[in-house]
Amino acid sequence: MIVSVNWIKDYVDVNVPVKEFCDRMIMSGSNLETCTEIGTGISGVVIGRIDKIEKHPDADKLVVCQINVGADAPLQVVTGAENVFEGAYVPVATDGSHIPGPLHGQPKVEGGVDIKAGALRGVESAGMLCAAQELGFDDKVTPYDSKDGIWLLPGNWDDSLGKDLVETLGLRDSIVDFEITPNRPDCLSMVGMAREAAATFGETLRYPETECQTSEEEAKDYIKVQVKSNLCRRFTARVIKDVKIGPSPWWLAKRLMAAGMRPINNMVDITNFVMLEYGQPMHAYDIRALAGQEIIVDTAKEGDTFVTLDGEERKLDETMLMINDAEKAVGLAGVMGGLNSEIVDDTTTVVLESANFVGSSVRLTAKQLGLRTEASSRYEKEIDPNICEVAADRVCKLVEMLGCGTVLTGMIDIYPEPAKAPTVKARVSRINKVLGTDIPREQMEEYFRALEMEVTGEGDDMYITPPTVRMDLLEEVDYVEEVARMYGYDNLPMTLPDTASNAEFSKSWNLRDLTRKVLCGMGANEIQTYSYSNNKVLDMAGIDEDSWERNFVEIINPMGEDTSALRTILSPAMLEVLGRNYSRNVSAVRAYEIGTVFMKDLMDPDGLPDESLDLSIGCYGEGENFFTLKGMICALLDKLGIGDLKFVAESEYGLYHPGRCARIVTKDANGVDTELGIMGEVHPDVAERFGIDGRAYCAELFFDLIVELSNREVMYQHPPKYPSTSRDMALVVDDSLEVGAIMEAVKDLEADLLEDIQLFDVYRGVQVGPGKKSVAFSLTYRDNNKTLTDVEADKAHSDVVEMLKEKFGAVLRD
Repeated sequence: MIVSVNWIKDYVDVNVPVKEFCDRMIMSGSNLETCTEIGTGISGVVIGRIDKIEKHPDADKLVVCQINVGADAPLQVVTGAENVFEGAYVPVATDGSHIPGPLHGQPKVEGGVDIKAGALRGVESAGMLCAAQELGFDDKVTPYDSKDGIWLLPGNWDDSLGKDLVETLGLRDSIVDFEITPNRPDCLSMVGMAREAAATFGETLRYPETECQTSEEEAKDYIKVQVKSNLCRRFTARVIKDVKIGPSPWWLAKRLMAAGMRPINNMVDITNFVMLEYGQPMHAYDIRALAGQEIIVDTAKEGDTFVTLDGEERKLDETMLMINDAEKAVGLAGVMGGLNSEIVDDTTTVVLESANFVGSSVRLTAKQLGLRTEASSRYEKEIDPNICEVAADRVCKLVEMLGCGTVLTGMIDIYPEPAKAPTVKARVSRINKVLGTDIPREQMEEYFRALEMEVTGEGDDMYITPPTVRMDLLEEVDYVEEVARMYGYDNLPMTLPDTASNAEFSKSWNLRDLTRKVLCGMGANEIQTYSYSNNKVLDMAGIDEDSWERNFVEIINPMGEDTSALRTILSPAMLEVLGRNYSRNVSAVRAYEIGTVFMKDLMDPDGLPDESLDLSIGCYGEGENFFTLKGMICALLDKLGIGDLKFVAESEYGLYHPGRCARIVTKDANGVDTELGIMGEVHPDVAERFGIDGRAYCAELFFDLIVELSNREVMYQHPPKYPSTSRDMALVVDDSLEVGAIMEAVKDLEADLLEDIQLFDVYRGVQVGPGKKSVAFSLTYRDNNKTLTDVEADKAHSDVVEMLKEKFGAVLRD
């Protein structure tokens, strides 16, 4: 809602600097978007009257104007504007003046433009005639007669010739743009914002004048109205005779321009003015265009067409509410009038519509036709039907003030179910408890009455009835918010609910937080991807057509083919992120995501899907390989309280390189092997399809299972009292033998002195022969009861080597 501070002062005294006005309004609940100043950056521009126009002697497109600026001699100004005429009042930028610009046809200059006297094609020009755009007004608010030329000032300015334009026209103003939430349609009006300002600043709201003189003739003798659809809650009509169409006076045009609207003519401008003033859209029909002098409100028929005021033909259906006469449609209810009934220059009798339509119907119509207007944007948020009458009366008052018509007595008013505001019980103690305040009842009542609410009841109980324009006040909590914003959000104490200090996070949440800290500490960045997937993405990832990963939960109304289903794994999205970074020449990436995956319930396909958390880790770049990723996973799982890991070779999963992939396995509480996920080097074909020209590595773990198996209880042990000793061994074994099997066999050996075993080298080459590999381990031995001797350590180590020789045919490497 664009609010002119000068305009709002017509209804409420706001005698504070504009910054304070904005700050106070924000703290009372009005969300401010921008605040701009207009009428600034102009100096030396005066009002002039063109007394004489002559053709330029050496230029066909230029004319020489003699301008009366109240001095003894006229100013001579050369212009190329085509809309000037003798007797026109225009803004004149004199020698040495300054305007914000830009000049016509030229780019905007920072800081504005200085105007100097000079000569154009040999003819002296003492300054420049200004267009509205050159004085800082937007194209969309410039009056039609001035849109492509000099600004023609409306009215008679003979008493102001030579006076400063800004001061005389009152151009200096502050324009505040408030964001109005859908629950506050009452604030889509100047009166609504003035009501907020009056309550905020403790001032009295002055309502516009609405009483006017009427003729002896009655409106009912000129127009009949029928409402055949419950999509119209109320329809009022008034009749105005002896209409004189012409330009609006400057005070009215100025208000519209400040609010972002272009002045058109007095009748149209009055209806637009009242729409902005009260928030009630209005429409005026030329009575000559209403067949049978009748209005019928009903829905359209499927396939009907209608030409709106913008000249476009619209195709209608049976859901759209129309304003009809006895023969045809004349208006699209709540959206736009018809070209066949618009006000024209020779209109003499006008039927004024002030109606209320169901917001959802207007929104649907506007959306289907792609036609959103100032009227539809208000109706779709629901407007109070009770303001129809006062808004119509205001239009009639303005017609009388401008002397542009005669208002007939009476009003057609079809209003079957008048709107009434609900009375709601609100407790003083409850409001204070929610807000953490100690505001007395008397102060709360002051707030409510300032907002034009009625308050009854005694003690702790208040029974509050708001004005019907406040359709958002339905429950006690709504009045809690009213007290909070009038008290001032900045004045509310900073407190936490009593239970907040005792709240505990779930195990899953704590482990997610720990996972983020650990992986971030390893240099990985957290990513978040969309929860969508499709078969095409899984094809790119090399997932088999009959795999469980294709058990999608399909979306009924997807935005497109790429978002047709919910994801079952995270890895394809991780590869898309890696590929996107690779395409942007990011040399190295480590990333992770903790996200939800979805699986259709095979036992109940129509039921709710199973949702679970997965953890995806991905990387590429110099120094990244299978073992760095494995190290990250081992370190993370250790921090999460999961040990005894095995990495079992996997060669059938299409996403990974068949020789560099492993299932991650641990034991559950019963000692049964349980798979935690899978990791490996991305298959070269898959990497290429995702745009990665090089080696990339990825892992996906079942995070919910990790949470279930996690045990972070720390058991205290005394530090070793006696020193350890170590022995290294390099074994030559079959190349097909998994290193993990060797380590597991050593750990299973009942050797009291053996404390730990670590792999530190794997070698394949001519020195060990074809089909063989050398694996080197470091074994740690310790006796907890005494210092271990070399003989005892050698004996224990010999037992290990002998066991490996018997079980795997392992041979000590020379």
